[in-house]
Order: sequence, then C-alpha cells, then structure tokens
Amino acid sequence: MAATLQEILLAPDRRPQVVADCQTLIDQEVAGKSGISGTAVKMAYKTVNAFASGHIHSMVASLLPGLVEQLEPYWEDFNASGSSEFGDYLVKRGDEVAESLLTVTDARAGRSKRPTIIKAYKSVRGGATKHVVAALPQVGNLVMKYAS
Repeated sequence: MAATLQEILLAPDRRPQVVADCQTLIDQEVAGKSGISGTAVKMAYKTVNAFASGHIHSMVASLLPGLVEQLEPYWEDFNASGSSEFGDYLVKRGDEVAESLLTVTDARAGRSKRPTIIKAYKSVRGGATKHVVAALPQVGNLVMKYAS
C-alpha cells in the first residue's frame, strides 16, 4: 500500500523542507498573478508580510497538517486510480480540491485575533478558489517530489 500523505510530507526529517517548498510555491504563485484580482492578492500578501515578518512561513508550517488532511482522500483515490501525475489528478477535480483546501484557511481566519490579517484574507477570499485551482499542478508536483 502506498504511504499516506502524512507519512510522506509530515515526517519530522522531511517537514522543514516541505514547508520551505510550500513557501517557495506560494511566493512564485503570488509573483505570477496579474490583473485586478492578482493585484489584490499581491497587496494582501505584501500587507501580511509587512505586518508580521515571517508570518507566512509560520502559517504554512501551522496549516500544513490540515492541508495534508484535506488532500489525503484525493491522494488515496489517485493511488487507487493508477494515474501517474498527482497534479493532473487534482486539476480534474479543481474546484472541489480548492474548496477542501480553503476550509483550512477559512477556519484559521475565523480564529484569528489580528484584524489586519483577517481584512487581508477577506479581501482575497472571494477569488481564492481560482487561484488555488491554478496552483494545483504545482501542488501535485510538490507532493510527487516527496512521494518518489
């Protein structure tokens, strides 16, 4: 049986590199955004980074277990399906996967006591699904990097 995503991504010796790779993926995705919604994402990201240096990195580390938990059923089905590329598998279920992942950030935003962070999150949440869907191929590649 294939390893679980928790075993693959959250192993103590591997987790710091996974967090760093997630941070890089986020930085690249934000930098590549354009248009009005892209500008909103970049402004929110800049606001969060200016408000609390290192906040994004600590959020990635904090959110990773929940995100892995949300991806686990897709990983199990992917392995059972015999597909070869997890990113392609995720893209075929784009909106569903994105909304699953966003339940983690929504819950975190709902518990936050930082008005600036909450405001930044709310400013981009409406368009978040399409941004997450756009990143799913890279998310799949990141998982496959560690699963190989």
